[in-house]
Amino acid sequence: MQKLIEHYYLPLLTAGVLLIAILSGSIFYQNKVLNSLEEANRVLLSELESTKTILTQREADIARYEANLEEIRQAFARSEENGSELFRLLTEEKNKNDVFEEQIEDITGTVGQLDKLSKIDPELLMKYSKVSFLNEHYAPEKVTEIASMFRFKTDEPEYIHSKISRRLNNLLEDAQENSISLLVVSGYRSFDEQKSLKSAYSVQYGFGANAFSADQGYSEHQLGTTVDFTTTELGGGLNGFETSKAYAWLIEHAHEYGFVLSYPKDNVYYIFEPWHWRFVGEKLADDLHDDGKFFYDLEQREIDEYLISIFD
Repeated sequence: MQKLIEHYYLPLLTAGVLLIAILSGSIFYQNKVLNSLEEANRVLLSELESTKTILTQREADIARYEANLEEIRQAFARSEENGSELFRLLTEEKNKNDVFEEQIEDITGTVGQLDKLSKIDPELLMKYSKVSFLNEHYAPEKVTEIASMFRFKTDEPEYIHSKISRRLNNLLEDAQENSISLLVVSGYRSFDEQKSLKSAYSVQYGFGANAFSADQGYSEHQLGTTVDFTTTELGGGLNGFETSKAYAWLIEHAHEYGFVLSYPKDNVYYIFEPWHWRFVGEKLADDLHDDGKFFYDLEQREIDEYLISIFD
């Protein structure tokens, strides 16, 4: 019996105990796993609640952000409208200022021109050939002696208006550089000098002197802007000047220096005087040359427009 128990029942009992132990351990492990799962589930639920809370907060933040963004858009739109209006107003003011500046410039320019005109002798472009009169007191503001190298009579001084002295010198120098013999035989003459000259001509030629010599007060020479030219070929004379190289050169180039021929062929004042040249300013001289006209072809009102630029 004892052996039967030890042989059959003891192993069974041991196996049962082991089984019970195993089952108990399994149940304990399962309970432990379940407890872990429950704890993990609680943690997950807590995290989910936290996440939900955060999401809700984020949604509120997004809503506020969108509301703020909309306010910014509206403010920007109002700013654009205000900016456009401001730009329009600024543009209007700028245009007004531009117009005002132009008016100021026009006024300043006009004042400048009037000031310039006030300093220019208005007699310089008047028509004197038996039309207007220079009284015995008239004289250029200043005259300069013409260099002896440019005078036919080197021992007798001749004078020219100081403001055209340089232009006359340039003309004579350029003529020489082009192998043209061109010399001054007569320049500025005062009222009294013209009176004496006309008297001498009248004694010699009688009434015929009126065809080539102006009465005192009507001579362009009194202006100081007129010269009579000659050449060495003519021995200082005037007759035959129209056939000289000097005359041909003057016809082509004198206007470049502001000089014009006063008395061409068939003029109504005096005989043809190819030696007699008057300074009228480069602008007027150029226009007369380009248009094929002469000084006395123009009306006085046309000539007056050139006075302001006579020394430019």
